[in-house]
Amino acid sequence: MSQELVFQLHLVLGYVAWLLCLRVYVWPKFKSMDAFDVHRAIATLHSFRFFGLVFILPGVVSPLLPASFAEFAAYGDFATGILAMLALLTTRIRPLFWLLVVAFNLLGVIDLIVDYFHAIQADLPAHAAEFGATYAIPVIYVPVLMITHVAAFYLLLRPQLKVARSY
Repeated sequence: MSQELVFQLHLVLGYVAWLLCLRVYVWPKFKSMDAFDVHRAIATLHSFRFFGLVFILPGVVSPLLPASFAEFAAYGDFATGILAMLALLTTRIRPLFWLLVVAFNLLGVIDLIVDYFHAIQADLPAHAAEFGATYAIPVIYVPVLMITHVAAFYLLLRPQLKVARSY
């Protein structure tokens, strides 16, 4: 099996595995949670996106990893992670929290879409071995990031039900 096919298979199966996990374990929990708590949990996951800077760290990835992919991916992830952290730091200022939730999700999904575009342009599956230690990022971590962005937008755009509280 070629490295291109293995990479593409890993990527697709990463999405399948995370979608199954979301459906069985995460989504039922999200449905029982307050919208604020769900978005705080999603922001917590995305706050680790500073890790994407590893794509520009010499010795971790091969210098042959296309720079057109590596640099944009690194800085897009970093910016998204910072916005997610800022959202978490502003939980007591709800209007600012919600603004930052929208901002990190918009930037994050744009980053991932542009990363996919750059990956296609650079024929990244043919360079899969150049990822070195970061190989798991695009095939395991990126799928859960994209899936949680989609979930966040779905939850932001759906009408919120008013739950009557009994005191």
